[in-house]
Amino acid sequence: MGLRVTRHGDHLVQLTRWGAINCYLVREDDGLTLIDTGVTGTTKGILAATAAEGGGAIRRILLTHSHGDHAGSLDALRAELGDVEVGVGTREARLLAGDRALDPDEAPSKLRGGFVKASPPTRPLEPGDRVGSLETVAAPGHTPGHLAFLDTRDRTLIAGDAFQTLGGIAVAGVLRPLFPLPALATWDKPTARRSGAALLALTPARLAVGHGRVLEDPVPAMESALAAAG
Repeated sequence: MGLRVTRHGDHLVQLTRWGAINCYLVREDDGLTLIDTGVTGTTKGILAATAAEGGGAIRRILLTHSHGDHAGSLDALRAELGDVEVGVGTREARLLAGDRALDPDEAPSKLRGGFVKASPPTRPLEPGDRVGSLETVAAPGHTPGHLAFLDTRDRTLIAGDAFQTLGGIAVAGVLRPLFPLPALATWDKPTARRSGAALLALTPARLAVGHGRVLEDPVPAMESALAAAG
């Protein structure tokens, strides 16, 4: 199935399936970084879009988190791409391996949403790690190990489900009736709000999310979403 392709700035390419599920290509000097893989069955669309972009091969795959709409095509893509680097947060990698136990210092809230079980990453990531031009940023709340990625060249923030813009901008856990799924799949709302505030403090120039349109100059909208989160 074809994906809608939208370019933002010099480095970011948004790939959208069903008008609702985004993954992203980030242009680097050595090729492309893919952030998230969409649901199962998105592999052909990602590879076709990548070939059409002409920016080189996918050199690495990064996951914001391990829900099925973000990691569903991970193993299928790995099989197609062969020797590709896969970066997943150290905490989230446990969820990807099927370990649903919470740590003692984590909120005792119920894990929600459908998690994928997939092959382990080749590169476990910690907050502050650099992957090409991208800085890894902790953004727990939607899941315990959720990450965001900040492009240090132009301050594009690829935030996964820490925010959504489909159905109206919202922090993870805040229900938007026109598209309620991110809220319904959020593990812990207070943690998600703290992460939203930390992402806002980065003052991104562009906000790219898992569900919805990309926002330019997103700080006022992010402030409104945080205010609505309480």
